[in-house]
Amino acid sequence: MLLGVLSDTHGQVESTLQATRLLETFGVAAVIHCGDIGSTEIVRLFENWPTHFVLGNVDAEAPRLEAAIRAAGQAFHGSFGSLELGGRKIAFLHSHEAGRLRTTIDSGEWDLVCYGHTHVAETHRQGRTLVLNPGAIHRARPHSLAIVDLDALEATSVAL
Repeated sequence: MLLGVLSDTHGQVESTLQATRLLETFGVAAVIHCGDIGSTEIVRLFENWPTHFVLGNVDAEAPRLEAAIRAAGQAFHGSFGSLELGGRKIAFLHSHEAGRLRTTIDSGEWDLVCYGHTHVAETHRQGRTLVLNPGAIHRARPHSLAIVDLDALEATSVAL
């Protein structure tokens, strides 16, 4: 099962549209957005997949974003998301809360921890946990997202 992971769209519709087209080519089954959504317009671009959203530090209009996400039939997780997908326990958040990110990773409770905020793609393992930052769709060079093979628990960074 393939999972798309992205972050930091910052309301940039054109870049996010490029990202969703790329997700379509990989045939992902679901998507995680790790925060800094930036506008309600972004939400509709993910209508092709079950998408799980968390808020980031620039998501000042949280009530409007939550309403848009719920109206689209997608999953709103507030500032911390957790789910089980493809037999894997997954946590996701925006890492502007650095202590919360560190605690989540250190817990050893999760197979996969996804985070955004830094605009830098990064993947490493800590114990049994795969830690993933997909990079950013806005204000990054290159713009990137990640594709996670949940069966193998391996992530690939993909530039837009």
